[in-house]
Amino acid sequence: MKIQFLGTSGHHPTEQRHTSCVMLPEVGIVFDAGTGFFRVQEHVQTRELDVFLSHAHLDHVCGLTYFLVPMLKGIVDKVRVHANAATLETVQTHLLSQGLFPAPLDFEYVPLDSDWQLPDGGRLSYRPLSHPGGSIGYRIDWPNKSLAYITDTTVSEDYLSFIEGVDVLIHECNFPDSMVEYTVPTGHSNTTAVAELAVQAQVGRLILTHFGPDQPQDDPIGIDVVRSIFSNAELAHDPWTVEF
Repeated sequence: MKIQFLGTSGHHPTEQRHTSCVMLPEVGIVFDAGTGFFRVQEHVQTRELDVFLSHAHLDHVCGLTYFLVPMLKGIVDKVRVHANAATLETVQTHLLSQGLFPAPLDFEYVPLDSDWQLPDGGRLSYRPLSHPGGSIGYRIDWPNKSLAYITDTTVSEDYLSFIEGVDVLIHECNFPDSMVEYTVPTGHSNTTAVAELAVQAQVGRLILTHFGPDQPQDDPIGIDVVRSIFSNAELAHDPWTVEF
C-alpha cells in the first residue's frame, strides 16, 4: 500500500512544501486538506473519496475549495468530508460561505460518531487531541498492518495507547528542540518529544511532518537527534510516496 505525502508544511506553504495533506490512494482516504490537496486529483484511484480532517484551521482545510473543477470533471462520484461537528460547521459556515467561496461544492459531510469501515477490511478509529480549538488523531488497522496520523498536538501520554504498536506513525514535529518553549502555547510538538513517544509506543516506523515553515526545509527539526533516540525515522517531504 502507498502513502502519499502531498503537503508537509505547517501554517503556510513554502517553495518546497505545501500544507498538510496525506493520501492513501488505493483506499480513497485523505487526511487533511491543506494547500497540498490540489495534488489529490493526480493520484485518485477510487470513485469515492473520504477526507478526514484533523481540525478546522486554514492550513488543514483550505484545499477543499481546490476540488471544484475535479468534481465538475467527474474525476470522482462522491466526496465525503469527515470531522467532528464543530469542524464541519466551521468549514460549511465560513470557508464555504457565499462571501468567501460562492461556487457550491457537492460534498457529503459526515460527523465522527463511530469507527469507519474501509472497503478493503480496514477499520479507521479516532480520538481527540490537545490543541487550541481541538484536533483529532486517526488510526487505521488492517488485518496485517496499521498506521496512525497525529498532527497539531503537543506530545502527551494521553494518546499513547491509541498509537501503540502501529507499523507506521505519521506525527507532526513543528518545532526543533531549540524552540521547545513554544510547543504548549501553540499546541505543537518538538523533536525529542516525538522521538521518545515513538519509543514508548513501540511503533515500527516514524515519519515526521507538519514542519514550521520558518525552519530550514532540508532538515527542519534535526533528524539526527530523532534517530539517536528512534532509529527508524524519516522526514517527510512533498510530493513523496512511501510503500508500507
